[in-house]
Amino acid sequence: MKRLLLTIAVAATFAVPMHAADSSDAVVASLITQAPGLRPNVLKLALDAATRAEDRGLVPRRNLLTVIDYSLPSSQPRLFIFDLAAHKLLFRELVAHGRASGGDVASFFSNKPGSLATSLGLFVTADTYNGGNGYSLRLRGLEAGVNDMAWDRMIVLHGASYVSQQAVKALGRLGRSWGCPAVRPEVSQKIIDTIRGGSPVFAYYPDKSWLSTSAFLTQVASAITHASR
Repeated sequence: MKRLLLTIAVAATFAVPMHAADSSDAVVASLITQAPGLRPNVLKLALDAATRAEDRGLVPRRNLLTVIDYSLPSSQPRLFIFDLAAHKLLFRELVAHGRASGGDVASFFSNKPGSLATSLGLFVTADTYNGGNGYSLRLRGLEAGVNDMAWDRMIVLHGASYVSQQAVKALGRLGRSWGCPAVRPEVSQKIIDTIRGGSPVFAYYPDKSWLSTSAFLTQVASAITHASR
């Protein structure tokens, strides 16, 4: 009897990771069809990073996930917000990057104050306030040396008039921020009120240094190979 119970316990132990992997693949498959432009491997990285942060108690709101793919041009929607519980895409929006990060396509990222550049990595949303850019959402960077200066740099999500299709037609790209992920004013309040208060925000670019050192990413060798395609 003891041997039978031990066998069952061992089998259950090894069954859990397999089930978790299948579940993650199923989530990616169900969400990616709703998010044109977002690649499956980028979404998988975001889900993995958010899960690891949740396991450490860093992300209290587990039902939401925001993904920003800065490898896409600013003239295309590259901010995606998912309701993970309902397996539903809530927003697919334009989002600006920092002035020092590049033109239509971002290529430079920084954690340094005064850099006017966007930061990569995993963030968690915090509180809201009304400031120079109107109703804004503070972001707390969770990755040391990558985005942990976001709070001091006042990297926040806010609305901006330079984020629009009109800007794309005039400039060939969006206008640029001082490093903040700025969105269309028409949707900024709704987005902020949806994700505020502890949900994860994953800002991606195929930067090999970040991908190889991030404490929130797993299976990095595969991620570097496939997510950058």
